Amino acid sequence: MATYENLLLDLQNGILTITINRADKLNALNIETIQEIRNAIQQVYDDSDIKAAIITGAGPKAFVAGADITEIAELSEVTARSFAERGQEVFAMIERSNKPVIAAVNGFALGGGCELAMACHMRVAAEHARFGQPEVNLGLIPGYGGTQRLTQLVGKGKAMELMMTADMIGAQEAQQLGLVNHVVPQEELITKSTEILEKIMGKAPLAIGLVIECVNAVFNNDENGYQTEANAFARCCTSEDFVEGTSAFIEKRKPAFTGN
Repeated sequence: MATYENLLLDLQNGILTITINRADKLNALNIETIQEIRNAIQQVYDDSDIKAAIITGAGPKAFVAGADITEIAELSEVTARSFAERGQEVFAMIERSNKPVIAAVNGFALGGGCELAMACHMRVAAEHARFGQPEVNLGLIPGYGGTQRLTQLVGKGKAMELMMTADMIGAQEAQQLGLVNHVVPQEELITKSTEILEKIMGKAPLAIGLVIECVNAVFNNDENGYQTEANAFARCCTSEDFVEGTSAFIEKRKPAFTGN
């Protein structure tokens, strides 16, 4: 397992926990941290021992409280575009991972932190967690995909309101809006996230990855999601996991999936 300056990585029972470890900066995302997240997600893609991942923040206060404002303040139009595109690329890697990734939101998820959480496949929030896209307070807009993913998750009207007012919302309201899957006490955050992933990891890995691909196709205007689904269904039907799953069902036993 590689070592990082701003991340802590821990692999247990197939689940890689990625902790953004800048608690003194409320885990703000600087350029170096974004690159380290990219490298860590590449490990998720490449390492067959990793079956799923949790992304969380160090300390009790923040998941990620935003991007590093000192870096943003120095950007020109050209470098700002590159800055946004780099973050979008990394967050897209998370979204497209064929292994499930859960954001365990342990505090403030603001700006780039909210965008990071939304790039994950699911979000589990501590009761005191707070979400928001406050960029207009700085004369900015979200740049890491927030305008797109927040709209997808909560709808156009509410997304407009949250981004234009810069209001923060609590975990319970975020759950009501569909931004958060589960709200739990802080001490149960990782346990709940692990419980969900362990349940998923008991299913056919190929099918799980294809569910992710098909759901992502809903939001891709260049892709026919129904055709993507039909193709994925056909691929499943030719897999070893399909043979194993159907045989186990008929034989009334637990399937032993291999991901093939």
